Amino acid sequence: MDEVLIGEVLRPHGLGGELRVYPVTDDPGRFLKLQEVILRRGKANQHFKVLKARLQKDCVLLAVEGIHTLDQAENYRGWEVCIDRSEVPPLAEGWYYFELEGMQVYEKGILLGTLTQVLETGSNDVYVVKRDREELCIPALKSVVKHVDVPGRRMDVILPPGLRD
Repeated sequence: MDEVLIGEVLRPHGLGGELRVYPVTDDPGRFLKLQEVILRRGKANQHFKVLKARLQKDCVLLAVEGIHTLDQAENYRGWEVCIDRSEVPPLAEGWYYFELEGMQVYEKGILLGTLTQVLETGSNDVYVVKRDREELCIPALKSVVKHVDVPGRRMDVILPPGLRD
């Protein structure tokens, strides 16, 4: 099963076992529609039915089946909140970062490396591509990124002059 990270449990909320979650998604409202979440720490995964979710300031308060006390909720402090990849709604345009990470990046048929991270810089995103000890920071611009094949896990780019020098 492929999971997608959408939040992190900060701490318990109240005495009834609710979890205070910091959302790491552009749409915290997605928590309000969830039927199930996966709490993950390292290789440990636990599936929970969502009983209730509500937004509070910059966090989400999440009540799940099986966690009903402060002590039970405390055990999940620092755990990641994930959903199954199949639950992620498609974007009208573009790609989710998790779809890009791990892609092989090529220029003129030559492998540049693996896209390991997407950096948000404000003006445009930057793709961090690593190969051996070399690291390239490629601007995520239409003039640079020529083709993205999500199912094929491949991206083709034309690097701006001087980027590799």
